[in-house]
Amino acid sequence: MAGGKETPRQKMIGMMYLVLTALLALNVSVTVLDKFIDINNSLEVSLEAAKELNGNTIKRIENAVEESGNRPADVAILDKAKEIRAKTREMINELASYKEKFIEITGGINEEGEIVGKTDYDLVGNYMMPENQNQGEALQKSLNEYSSFLNNTIQDSVIRFQPLALDANDNPRFQNDPNQKNKDWATLEFMGTPTPAGLATISDYQNKVMAYESRALDLLARRVGASDLKFDKIRLVALPESKVVAAGAKYKAHLIVAASSSAEDPEMTWEGKSIPVESGEGLIEFTATPGAYDKDGTVRKTYEATAKLKDSVYRDEIEYFVAKPVIQVQSAALSTLYLNCGNKLNVAVPALGTSYNPTFNVTGGTSIAGKEIGVVTVVPNAPKVRLGVSSNGNKIGDVDFDVQRIPKPSIEVYNGSKPINQKQGENISSLRILRSAAIAEDNFKKQLPDDAQYKVTQWTIRLARGPRPIGQPIKATSETVNLSQIMSQAKSGDRLVVEVVQVLRRNFRGSTEEVNIGEQTKVIPLN
Repeated sequence: MAGGKETPRQKMIGMMYLVLTALLALNVSVTVLDKFIDINNSLEVSLEAAKELNGNTIKRIENAVEESGNRPADVAILDKAKEIRAKTREMINELASYKEKFIEITGGINEEGEIVGKTDYDLVGNYMMPENQNQGEALQKSLNEYSSFLNNTIQDSVIRFQPLALDANDNPRFQNDPNQKNKDWATLEFMGTPTPAGLATISDYQNKVMAYESRALDLLARRVGASDLKFDKIRLVALPESKVVAAGAKYKAHLIVAASSSAEDPEMTWEGKSIPVESGEGLIEFTATPGAYDKDGTVRKTYEATAKLKDSVYRDEIEYFVAKPVIQVQSAALSTLYLNCGNKLNVAVPALGTSYNPTFNVTGGTSIAGKEIGVVTVVPNAPKVRLGVSSNGNKIGDVDFDVQRIPKPSIEVYNGSKPINQKQGENISSLRILRSAAIAEDNFKKQLPDDAQYKVTQWTIRLARGPRPIGQPIKATSETVNLSQIMSQAKSGDRLVVEVVQVLRRNFRGSTEEVNIGEQTKVIPLN
């Protein structure tokens, strides 16, 4: 706080005082000095008005304390106010003694009531400045001790009373002025000051002291009855049985009047833990946890809340209900997963909205977290899988899946790009390239294309005539085989016997495993 509040009249007089001080530097006429006398008179009138105003504040505090029953805390505030009043009176009188001294050392008052030494520019400054009589040092000390006294008496964490008499180095108005910044307070205020200006300066400080007292007394006045709880915020609050109502159902709510105090933030707790309070309202925020849901999918829960107002503690057990959230799983196969495959699932819990932050636990397999929220790949290794869903560390629920084995692929053999005709056979002259392929079952391939990648890696082709083979068989390790060598021995009525020995499957991880395909033989008649 830089100082007390000033009336418009005080502000005007202060401005005139600054202007006339500047004119003095020009060695102006006696008329200007008479203006300083007028300013001093006005300042003294303002001083008397401030005394009366601050006296009324004291009376207001006395009345408030009496109306409150003279409680010890309020009486202590009144005692502080009276102490400030006495200290202020002492400070005002000390300042007044300086004005009397200024008039005395410059010749007193003549018969016409005028100041004899009103045109003197030296005596007041010599009396106050350090290099001469140095009487200003004592006054500076008294003024600043008065500010400290107010701070110690009021003890307010926000409002501070700054020193009244600052040297130029400490005064924001002068600390950057090369012509003033090294001057002490007395020199700054009284060097080369004519008697009327010196009187006006002291009167100005008397008004500043009164402004400080006014501010201090106002602070104390607001503390009387501060222990009384006054409810000044009234509003209607609806307590519905449920905020969610189905169409056609009845909405029921209790309407109450809630009152709080904007000047008093009570201490509030939830389950014994402090919660933030603003403007009398506490904020409770926690993550609801699951429980033993009833047939309707809800569980009743409670928590304890307290509010401490002054010396009273209000306590209540608050009831709430937790609804079982619905877990939605999106995948190609909603209820069945494939063994040892990467079954990609998209798991959502719409009721949690943007707070949904899932983690997953798998029983009967392993899981791989996806890059997007709610996406998880489940790799089963047992006949059944249970997927546990949690959000922000809180368990939401489980989803169960059946697990089925991977269907065996079908084996196809092609003459070039066309499937062979096992019924009518193939023409010897047109059969030169034979190709084999393992074809994934349609549903499996559609649901898990990354796991439905097959390749024939070992197969044998023999030329047979009647009951016996002809020549040496071809043992192939690639899916395509050139038949030129074996077909050079073929005759109409012979047959090719194709036996697939090994098929490998490449899974979603990029690794391969052998598929148990059983006996896979194809017979191709030749004509």
